Amino acid sequence: MNVATGQPIEQEHGLYEQVIKIRRCAKVVKGGRRFSFNALVVVGDRQGRVGYGYGKANEVPAAVEKALKDGQRRMKQIARKGRTIPHRVIGRFGASKVIMIPARPGTGVIAGAAVRAVCEAAGIQDILTKAHGSTNPINLVKAAINGLEQLRTKEQVEKQRGVKL
Repeated sequence: MNVATGQPIEQEHGLYEQVIKIRRCAKVVKGGRRFSFNALVVVGDRQGRVGYGYGKANEVPAAVEKALKDGQRRMKQIARKGRTIPHRVIGRFGASKVIMIPARPGTGVIAGAAVRAVCEAAGIQDILTKAHGSTNPINLVKAAINGLEQLRTKEQVEKQRGVKL
């Protein structure tokens, strides 16, 4: 992520990363205010692996760097069906709820900023989403990843049940 322009960047090791939110926190001390920063970053390889990271530091670049490392550690594999997802799913976290619906080719990613970043990092190119409840970006990212973790392909279900569908 290019912190200066806010644009997602492709790393040399093939990972897509995007900063979702940078928040500033102020602590009042004798000499004035002391600021610290929190960064929320989504990391993915656009091949079905996605994760999010949260970092805190006294400067923005250090917070983003910590969040990137955290996101790379938390990456998980998700099920995809071509350019979209295999079935409709609802992801929940806290007061946030994200409904994700598979879309026809050419639809694109119909989503808000936080959920869009998660879908793009995972390599999903056609999807419809709707967020209900809290629109806090941190909770929306966690809800979107929760929903993507619930996805199963037809082959995975057949193997799990031990039957042929």
